[in-house]
Amino acid sequence: MTGPPPGARTIDQILDDRRRLLRRLPPAEAHTRSLAGALIVDIRPAAQRADEGEVPGALVVERNVLEWRFDPAGEARLPVATGYDVEIIVLCSEGYTSSLAAASLHELGLTKATDVVGGFHAWRAAGLPTTGGTAAWYGSRRS
Repeated sequence: MTGPPPGARTIDQILDDRRRLLRRLPPAEAHTRSLAGALIVDIRPAAQRADEGEVPGALVVERNVLEWRFDPAGEARLPVATGYDVEIIVLCSEGYTSSLAAASLHELGLTKATDVVGGFHAWRAAGLPTTGGTAAWYGSRRS
């Protein structure tokens, strides 16, 4: 095995860089902001949502189409993608993928996009509203 090519970075380095763009929200603040009109966007795959549960009222947009659904200039945008000032709070299981996704939305000009620290697991652990889920709940797999 050879070493990494010049300029290669670890995923942790990339994640740290992307998170510098965001003012990440603790679950309680994310919930409060959603009650005030921010969009909670759940990017987890269907199987994961079925296993873990869901946030009532969250807009489900799986990760693989997120940018197309929120690009204000794109033809595949959702009706809620009304412009560049939409407040989007991205939610994944543990708050890693959501940071990368929210930073990607920043690249589209959606600078109010952010994510939930700790993701769905932290949301649920904070006692915030959830529905469904079939997995036994033991908290986060990664701290």
